[in-house]
Amino acid sequence: MTPDAAAETAALIAELWQRHLPALLQRLDTLDRIAASAAATPLSSEDRNEGLGISHKLAGSLGMYGYHHGTEVAMQLELLFRSDPSVDQDRLGPLTKELREAIFPTR
Repeated sequence: MTPDAAAETAALIAELWQRHLPALLQRLDTLDRIAASAAATPLSSEDRNEGLGISHKLAGSLGMYGYHHGTEVAMQLELLFRSDPSVDQDRLGPLTKELREAIFPTR
């Protein structure tokens, strides 16, 4: 890839990131809400399915933006939501926090 093409690609990825940032933040907020709910009561199937969908989307997209650790954490969340109907509440909160910190380390 030529330097010009690499710069153009980087600019397009940065533009995509900015365009999708509001949806990303909303997804992270939803995962936080699900984790907080799971800490208080058994997780509803609706929340579990929503968490599964969100974590799957994040696992598939974060690597494109260079957030490889975020992809790994999202994959762990996806497996957690997929594998256990009761969802391990002790792991859910820390993983959602780790995911947010992997994407926004200074926030």
